[in-house]
Amino acid sequence: MVASRPDLKIEALASHHDRDGFACGVDSLDRYLRAQASQDVRRKANGVFILIESDKPDVVLGYYTLCATGVTQGDVPAAARKYIPRYPLVSATLVGRLAVSEARQGERLGAMLLADAMRRAYASAATVGSSMLVVDVISERAAAFYEGNGFVRLPDSLRLVLPMHAIQRLVEP
Repeated sequence: MVASRPDLKIEALASHHDRDGFACGVDSLDRYLRAQASQDVRRKANGVFILIESDKPDVVLGYYTLCATGVTQGDVPAAARKYIPRYPLVSATLVGRLAVSEARQGERLGAMLLADAMRRAYASAATVGSSMLVVDVISERAAAFYEGNGFVRLPDSLRLVLPMHAIQRLVEP
């Protein structure tokens, strides 16, 4: 897991965050934060978490979303199957979006956001029932980022998974 930095903080999306000033270079991710994220939070459709600098609490450096999802048993990679229940639909937590400001890319902020998403997903897994963390990526570059962080790709797709038992080893001492 990535070490935390005292100058950075991840918090739930709030009205003071400057969503219009955020640009990551991917129009769909920028547009989501500007136009849809607040509605999703109000409707309880997604949790939206914002990375900020402590001394600039309005400036969005990055963000990610979490929500509940399901994965069909047949789609789970063989390497992950021994750690999940044998139900037709396996409960999971989805990182629906993860983006870092263009101005701050290359500083490992994406890894920091992912580590926080893993901690939150693991912490809620026993309460809501979640066997794995799932991501749907938009590019091969993004897939490589997640694979480099232990995720396994589902066959013939841009969906990757990481079982909660693997996250447990990362978040528990």
